[in-house]
Amino acid sequence: MRNIDDYRAIVGDSVVDNLYLLARQLGGTVVQNINSTATGGGVAEILNRMIPLLNQLGINAHWDVIKGGEKFFNVTKKFHNALHGMETDFSPDELEHFLAVNHQNAVEMNLYGDIIFIHDPQPIALIERRPEIGRNWIWRCHIDFSRPQNDLWLFLKNYIERYDTAVFSAPAFARDLSVPQVLIAPSIDPLSDKNRDLTDQEVQGVMENFGIDPEKPTVTQISRFDYLKDPVGVIKAWKLVKKYIDCQLVLAGGGATDDPEGEQVLREVQEAANNDKDIFILQLPAGSDFEINALVRGSSVVLQKSLKEGFGLTVSEALWKERPVIAGAVGGIPLQITHKYSGILTRSIDGTAFWIKQLLNEPEFAARLAKNGKEHIKNNYLITRHIKDYLLTFLSLFHKDDVNFFH
Repeated sequence: MRNIDDYRAIVGDSVVDNLYLLARQLGGTVVQNINSTATGGGVAEILNRMIPLLNQLGINAHWDVIKGGEKFFNVTKKFHNALHGMETDFSPDELEHFLAVNHQNAVEMNLYGDIIFIHDPQPIALIERRPEIGRNWIWRCHIDFSRPQNDLWLFLKNYIERYDTAVFSAPAFARDLSVPQVLIAPSIDPLSDKNRDLTDQEVQGVMENFGIDPEKPTVTQISRFDYLKDPVGVIKAWKLVKKYIDCQLVLAGGGATDDPEGEQVLREVQEAANNDKDIFILQLPAGSDFEINALVRGSSVVLQKSLKEGFGLTVSEALWKERPVIAGAVGGIPLQITHKYSGILTRSIDGTAFWIKQLLNEPEFAARLAKNGKEHIKNNYLITRHIKDYLLTFLSLFHKDDVNFFH
């Protein structure tokens, strides 16, 4: 298990000492995190990293998962798409089922935290228990909220405004709310298996195990098989490059228990690949962090061609490994990449193909982008900064009447 003090070598003593100081002010406060899945996706990954470190600092942090069947997760996937701006119709039955599942969870779950920390829309209506049990409640949005479908937004707003605080990942996601809002970007853990340093032999071994030629230029996207990650668009861009440069494409990812569309997207990706021997479609099981780390480190260029994005931590992960990144200019990605300084922002298949060719043909430029990108991630998107933001948010709940708390 990682120790919070191990991060001193990366961020410095003062950063870690400050975390201990803030945690002491909370005096063993019980923080109960609740989301919709224990595996798959960025929220589960963040919580897996965060909970042990918070406990080491003296916070009594826990993590619970709501129960929901296929119908519930089909509805919440539609929520996800609508919040990302895709026009979606919801029947009264679907909304009633969503609320019924939330109500059942609210009745059956033991809501024991001094702070109840709800993540994303799936469990949002657990707040109905607040009049009965009190406590401090935070709602954390991890997805792109910049252009939500209005009727769904109004439906959710009715619940968000019952919380003490709403947390968003980027300024563009903030909404007109009657409750305080906090902007907290997510983070990566530089000491996790997904991000720690690897030897050249470890990287080469993983590449060869998957049949990938470690000597041949490799373009890689690591993401769930999701329409909004545009894996088919990645294949189209790569095929444009392949006409001029002999290179390989790796599309690697897994699924999440709350995403019912994954299998259909994977089938469409396989059809688009059409058994091309230079396209590697890798379905990775949960816990494949070491393999993901090696695949990224073995890549010449890393893509995150998202059409919509909550934040896109795969960008931070690739930049931390000092890989040149081309990513969609959506969601939180422009916070991580300054175009042509720390990476490349793209808005089309043709643009993506153009920049892949540029980076493969100009390795010195690619290396300069990657170096600048790593420094930016070190300064802004490591887990120690994330923990500090959470501790300050927790403290603010106990100082609601102190207008000078953050000054």
